Amino acid sequence: MARPKSKIPASVASINHSKRTAHPTTETPTRRSKRAKTLTPAVSQTTLRQSPYFAPGTDQSETESENEKDESGYEDEDKSISEVFTPPESEEEDDKEADYTSEDDRPKKHKAGRKSVSSVVSISATKGKELWRPGVKADLAPGEQVFIKLPKARQPGKTPYTDDTIHPNTMLFLSDLKQNNDREWLKVHDADYRQSLKDFDSFVECLTEKIIEKDETIPELPAKDLTFRIYRDVRFSPDPTPYKTHFSAAWSRTGRKGPYAHYYVQIQPNGSFVGAGIWHPEAEPLALLRRAVDRKSHKLKEVLMNSLIRKELLGGIPKDEKEAVKAFCAGNSENALKSKPKGYDAKNPNVELLRLRNYTMGCKLKDSELLGLKALTRITEIIAIMTPFVTYLNSVVMPDDEEGESEEDDEEEEPEE
Repeated sequence: MARPKSKIPASVASINHSKRTAHPTTETPTRRSKRAKTLTPAVSQTTLRQSPYFAPGTDQSETESENEKDESGYEDEDKSISEVFTPPESEEEDDKEADYTSEDDRPKKHKAGRKSVSSVVSISATKGKELWRPGVKADLAPGEQVFIKLPKARQPGKTPYTDDTIHPNTMLFLSDLKQNNDREWLKVHDADYRQSLKDFDSFVECLTEKIIEKDETIPELPAKDLTFRIYRDVRFSPDPTPYKTHFSAAWSRTGRKGPYAHYYVQIQPNGSFVGAGIWHPEAEPLALLRRAVDRKSHKLKEVLMNSLIRKELLGGIPKDEKEAVKAFCAGNSENALKSKPKGYDAKNPNVELLRLRNYTMGCKLKDSELLGLKALTRITEIIAIMTPFVTYLNSVVMPDDEEGESEEDDEEEEPEE
């Protein structure tokens, strides 16, 4: 007995037909010849699949032409691959899209190359709690950012930068560094530091020419071989501040380093200084200096009795040898011995000079003397006054051949009875 055929509703049949056309068979289409193509051109046009995000109400003819294209199995040879091929969407995506009832419920896609713009917040902080310091919190809402603009170097104002002067901005930077002596602050104010260092280096180069005119033993060296770094060695210091609050340079026969006596210049707000001598010498040159003081103290005393040295460097003392020695020892009493050095008698008439560990002299400069066109001339005058003192020290610690032979001859001579 034959089973009766069940009738399939029209709605179900249309659904099955749409699924069949969405996934065409993979049978290889029969390729037509070029002659046939020219005689009977293809009528069907390839239409890209409509995006599910388009508004409803489009023309039904486009859908029908697409179905005809899928059923035919042909591709128009004159079309490019990008126009013909449209990758089929999976059934899972179709199911997800069917869940959205309206266009508002659909997720919005971000366009390529588009970035979200976050708001900019301006926040002012008190000293010590600046936003550029590590560990400081800004309490920003999600999506907000803080942009910290690095300060630029100070403007020169009415006073231009020149090579032979110290600019007031350099002194202002050193004053600010004294109040904010930490790495984070200097990193933010690097522009001011570089500008101030350049100003000091150019002044040192001009001063080198003047010093060579007064002391021919000083070579012409670049500023990098004369200036000291601003960084402090805090390994064995109770002061943890990382930077010096002054700029300084030294001149000798070998630059800022070496065993020779130096000329020294330091600029600092309310602490500028010009000096010369040997600071913290090693054991061997210190022994030579004490030996020279013990045997020929009159040579050092002759230098101390110079009228310009007494006036400018020893506090304007009268012409008295004992007063000159006393003033010189007072200026070097920082790390002097409390008793006689080893190998010398406590009753030695020059025991005060023998106790010294430094042999230096100098004078302070006011800010008004350092700033202005006369600063270079003023420092050169002081260095010229100290030249005999530097010459004496070098003749002791690093004597030339002729000087060494003359000293040996003097030692061999015995005084006449």
